[in-house]
Amino acid sequence: MGSIDRQDSTPQLLNRLRMRQVALILAIDEQGTLRAAAGQLGQTQPAATKMLHDLEDALGLPLFDRVGRGLKLNAAGERVTCYFQNFRGGMEALNRELLELRRGSAGRLAVGSIMAASPGRLTRALLDLRAQWPMLSMEVAVDTSDRLLSQLREGVLEVVVGRLTGEDGDEYEFRAIDDEALCIVVGNNHPLARARQLSFEQLQGYGWVMQSRGSPMRALIDQEFHAHRQPLPRDLIETGSILTSMNLVRHSDMLAVIPQAVAQDHQAHGLLQILPYRFGRALEAYGSLVRRDRPLSQPAQHFLKLLHQ
Repeated sequence: MGSIDRQDSTPQLLNRLRMRQVALILAIDEQGTLRAAAGQLGQTQPAATKMLHDLEDALGLPLFDRVGRGLKLNAAGERVTCYFQNFRGGMEALNRELLELRRGSAGRLAVGSIMAASPGRLTRALLDLRAQWPMLSMEVAVDTSDRLLSQLREGVLEVVVGRLTGEDGDEYEFRAIDDEALCIVVGNNHPLARARQLSFEQLQGYGWVMQSRGSPMRALIDQEFHAHRQPLPRDLIETGSILTSMNLVRHSDMLAVIPQAVAQDHQAHGLLQILPYRFGRALEAYGSLVRRDRPLSQPAQHFLKLLHQ
């Protein structure tokens, strides 16, 4: 294996890497053993072993530690795998875009968004984009920020309207759009539906509908319970779907936390009631997120311009 002090230039490193090596590392990470990874790629184990050794020699570092009969990524392997996953995501995004162009369309735009942006700004940007690009194929995924960022990393989405989560902020370019106020909602016949003022203690004793752990909204809810020294309710349903949350409270005495912009629209139509309670903390502003290491398609560039104007 080459000296670990060696520092190849980027062009030299690209010349030494092969696509099959990228696929092998990702397969080992998924399968856990070299034998299973080789089988997934239709290779013999000796061929896969040689390919792994060649890659480690090119990088100047071992990538795995042996654990029993399996392989476990070490620190260098984790970083290499992360970059290879990003590379695969970029290639998948490119492949889908080329497919749309071969079909004669104006391309494809896949956008992910948190629910708070859907009622206003996102809808207007999508409709304006459709007017400019009538042949453009568009897909919109609505979910929590953590799940959307995972799809952005994998190349499933090209643009996300949400928040940064975790420690990978350097991988994305973020442009703030607006703050997102949260509120607690109940069904029209809930015992608290006509209350004019409520303390956090008065909200206890009812079931709650919350987003799953890992989302910024859920983190804020957990902090609210902690600040009031209250344990999380045992009667708890976790879902990333705002529609499911609203349906649950409309047909039960449960409470749900949803974006205020969404809640106000549904309250105006007589579908639910917003409780008079304010959270002690506010969510950080949401905005547009794109990968720094991938070029944006023309539709994505136009979409971002419309979104932020």
